[in-house]
Amino acid sequence: MMFRPRESYDQRLLSAELIIEPAPVLLRNVHDVFGNCVAIARFASWSDHLTFESRVQLEHTPTPAFVDFEGQIEPYAMGGRYPYSPEDMPDLAQSIDRQFDDPDCLVDAWARRFVRRVGPTGLEELLTGMTRAIHADFDYAKRLHGAPQSPVETLQRRAGSCRDFAVLMIEAVRSLGLAAGFVSGYVYSTRPKTHGVVGGGHTHAWVRVYLPASGWVEFDPTNGLIGASNLIRVAVARDPRQALPLHGTWSGAASDALGMDVEVHVDAIPQECVQPLAPIRLAAGG
Repeated sequence: MMFRPRESYDQRLLSAELIIEPAPVLLRNVHDVFGNCVAIARFASWSDHLTFESRVQLEHTPTPAFVDFEGQIEPYAMGGRYPYSPEDMPDLAQSIDRQFDDPDCLVDAWARRFVRRVGPTGLEELLTGMTRAIHADFDYAKRLHGAPQSPVETLQRRAGSCRDFAVLMIEAVRSLGLAAGFVSGYVYSTRPKTHGVVGGGHTHAWVRVYLPASGWVEFDPTNGLIGASNLIRVAVARDPRQALPLHGTWSGAASDALGMDVEVHVDAIPQECVQPLAPIRLAAGG
């Protein structure tokens, strides 16, 4: 299970509770290769249902994506890979490598629509344009199960789910030599499952891109959002298959019916209703 939000400077976890029925005989928590929190449960009895309820409260204080970085982010220039430092390249290399075949270079051609024909292109301009183009030009279709479409398939259909749009943008960004990753989590919507932000009411997926001056910056092409506002980060990964919110195996009769329902509710609590935590004091010792 990947239900527990990641903690960072912009995401402070205040409380977390996981309720599982029937109760597992073993429940343990580990960190995966990306530092995501993963809970592992094992069961010893038969049951006609299995439910997981995760309740978390967190303080979410994202900052605007590009504020205070004007002039510090080098522009993108066609004809070469983006110049990450030699120290960073070993850690970023697999986030730059393409994961899907593009035999006719359709993804490459689409990505280059956002690069100026003459002169360098500002990366804020490039990434913002790509994010908003997916939001404006592609039709959203909710799909809770199954692997993401290939980027080529999404381009041809001009439609997809949030994870399809995320994978398309990741591969487009990587085709330009930039490091990008997949993010899984929740999106805050004032009217989930109606006409609010798309993706409210169930798990959501978006993109992060590494820029040396500002670090990992998040983009939600499904909603055309730049930065982490309204986005609650749970897991980050190089490949979407590494960020499944829930997976496992079960044993039963061939005639057993198998189905799954997913519900996500994200509510904003007024600041005056939040109980302050006791201060933490740290002391350095020898």
